[in-house]
Amino acid sequence: MPHITLPDGSKREYDNPLTVADIAESIGAGLAKAALAGRVDGVLVDTSFLVSNDAEVAIITERDAEGLEVLRHSCAHLMAQAVQRLFPKAQVTIGPVIENGFFYDFAFERAFTPEDLVAIEKTMGQIVKENLKVERSILSRDDAITMFKDMGEHYKVEIIQSIPGDEDLSFYRQGEFMDLCRGPHVPSTGKFKAFKLTSVAGAYWRGNAENEMLQRIHGTAWGSKKDLNLYLQRLEEAEKRDHRKLGKQLGLFHFQEEAPGMAFWHPKGWTIYQVAQRYMQQVQNANGYKEINTPQLVDYSLWEKSGHASKFADEMFSVESDNRMYAIKPMNCPCHIQVFNQGLKSYRDLPLRLAEFGSCHRYEPSGSMHGLMRVRAFVQDDGHIFCTESQIQAEVAEFMELLFSVYRDFGFDEVILRLSTRPDKRVGSDDLWDKAEQALKDALNATGLPWELVPGEGAFYGPKIEYSLKDCMGRVQQCGTIQVDFFTPGRLGAQYVAEDGSRKEPVMLHRAILGSFERFIAVLIEHYAGAMPAWLSPEQVMILNITDKQDDYCKKLEESLKNKGFRVSADLRNEKIGFKIREHTLQKIPYILVVGDKEVESGTVAVRKRGGEDLGAMTFDDFCLLLSEDIARFGRSNDAEKLTKS
Repeated sequence: MPHITLPDGSKREYDNPLTVADIAESIGAGLAKAALAGRVDGVLVDTSFLVSNDAEVAIITERDAEGLEVLRHSCAHLMAQAVQRLFPKAQVTIGPVIENGFFYDFAFERAFTPEDLVAIEKTMGQIVKENLKVERSILSRDDAITMFKDMGEHYKVEIIQSIPGDEDLSFYRQGEFMDLCRGPHVPSTGKFKAFKLTSVAGAYWRGNAENEMLQRIHGTAWGSKKDLNLYLQRLEEAEKRDHRKLGKQLGLFHFQEEAPGMAFWHPKGWTIYQVAQRYMQQVQNANGYKEINTPQLVDYSLWEKSGHASKFADEMFSVESDNRMYAIKPMNCPCHIQVFNQGLKSYRDLPLRLAEFGSCHRYEPSGSMHGLMRVRAFVQDDGHIFCTESQIQAEVAEFMELLFSVYRDFGFDEVILRLSTRPDKRVGSDDLWDKAEQALKDALNATGLPWELVPGEGAFYGPKIEYSLKDCMGRVQQCGTIQVDFFTPGRLGAQYVAEDGSRKEPVMLHRAILGSFERFIAVLIEHYAGAMPAWLSPEQVMILNITDKQDDYCKKLEESLKNKGFRVSADLRNEKIGFKIREHTLQKIPYILVVGDKEVESGTVAVRKRGGEDLGAMTFDDFCLLLSEDIARFGRSNDAEKLTKS
């Protein structure tokens, strides 16, 4: 006679064991109809799961995050079934849930086309109408291998053979389709209300470029057509804002095969980069950081001593010269300790804050690189604070205050905080990990802001706080971090003279605000859709003449604005003014000054703001004041501000 406790604390008693679906039905017909899965004592299960003992039970619907995950996982099976109905020779491989959707990889004799996706989606709709029951079953490993061999599903056989252990495996069947899966799944194919196949691309089997190429179909599923349409609108907007597309359109950067994963910065893009770097130099100098620079090529033995070689060997580029093995620097921290080690330090020298715009190289698999978001060559606004144990919390708190200020200047007000704690594979004693984690918890609690605990995701040498931004489309972008490290300084011989005259190892705080400059600039481009705030814009002003009679006046304006430190150009081509205005508007320049005979005679300029707003005629001094005030407001002024609020 099971006693069931529901999420609201209410209790129900039943005479016999019953399924999750039965419990939902006993609560109400509406809930039973909406049920996609259940949670029994914290474990996600199918609605067919039999509850025999006392338990805490929740009914999962499309309104729950777990419900959407079940829906998307099940929709992947729906898609695979449709593919095999249309293309019986297609083999099914792996089909996981991903953020906002799912994908499935198929082995097929040719590449799927956009027309194929339309047909597959139509067939999925037919299967939904059939409302096929989705049933779970258990097979032994040997029986499962035999079954899939008979079906010609060689990839499934390989998957099963690679699963460790010898326990029985779970499978889900809907109509003629059956696949290996842990579940849970929706109770029937009639549960799908809104889905869309979004793309198809090649993908290597098991992500290994040496394996055969498969066809990966991406899709998304939602609880309602309204939610699906909103998501598709966001996808369309994201496509418009893709930094790779805008980078080409605005002439900011490019990539090419001769240097995979390494950006070629064009003048405009490099201007954005330099402005951001100069800004970071100013704020770091104002906050007690001393800027340094360390070598790109360092003997491999240093990375072995620090522990990085054993953890990141596959990500490091190495080169041999003069019978010595060197690593191209993948991170900056061991080199910063070498700077600290020069000359004996006293407790009076701490905290010592070192900063470097450190150029790093890491091997990223070719399939994982993504424009500026994920590259092989990048520069970090890297910093390391050497301090005593008692100084940790104050230093972390001061760093966070600086970080929030920087993010606001770049136009980001919403920051998500996460604390990642000790991983299974780590160095050092538990008591030091306890101290490090507690120091970060205390610093987070002192902010009064909500934060999330992420167990087991810390670095091998210490826990960390990760700082993620929300862009104008609600996407989360992880950028900043601060990590507490009790171990690496000692491994590399760092010491200071304590107040009692003894030698102690400093605590090392690894910190970054922007993270990778490359990635942060990609985030900025997409957040502002290329329309950078005036202070970051590579060209702040474009001066246009109507006829060649105004050339001399335009040149004087250009020179005067440059002398005041503004980034300005003059377009004096013999083109129609409307053509020139449209061209530079597409380049997203904040201000366009139009000069005709009237402006020359009155000594004024006709000012057009980005977005087409006509500010009318104003004097040179008035325009300079307007531009200066706009620049001084950083990211908190800009045409893109409207997008951020939407």
